[in-house]
Amino acid sequence: MNIHVEVRDVETNLLDPSEALCFVESAGHGAGALFLGAVRNRNQGRDVKGVSYDVFAPLAEQSFTEICAEAQDKWGPDLRLFVVHGKGRLAVGGLSIVIAAGSPHRDEAFRACRYVIEEIKNRSPVWKQEHYTDGDSEWVQGHALCQHGDESHKHDLELGHEHG
Repeated sequence: MNIHVEVRDVETNLLDPSEALCFVESAGHGAGALFLGAVRNRNQGRDVKGVSYDVFAPLAEQSFTEICAEAQDKWGPDLRLFVVHGKGRLAVGGLSIVIAAGSPHRDEAFRACRYVIEEIKNRSPVWKQEHYTDGDSEWVQGHALCQHGDESHKHDLELGHEHG
């Protein structure tokens, strides 16, 4: 199988980028792309000390698999994809998601990796609760992880704007 998807309890088993790179490695591949999503210390003007991710694993893993299959349809069946999303509480700097794509050429690997993260943010059942340094906590509004509509999100990406 060229696809590995998983929801992992990050409170007992941290995400490991080297695991992703090993999975997508292949003798016929000249490229590997890696995306790491980490908890940042500031979001939408507030100081963040951590984030809790709530994920319904069976449904999320099904969604990740569908998204990866779409990427293979777009960039070829030789594409190898690895997606692991964390569930549980993470401090600033902790990895919440690891995505890797391996392919014969770099363009396909980069495009597939970008496609997978954007589709997961927009379609997958993952909920994020931010914990702030002032002691307050708040669930991030919006569908899944993404708070932006498709068109504004594309525009913001081009301009390098931050997202929730």
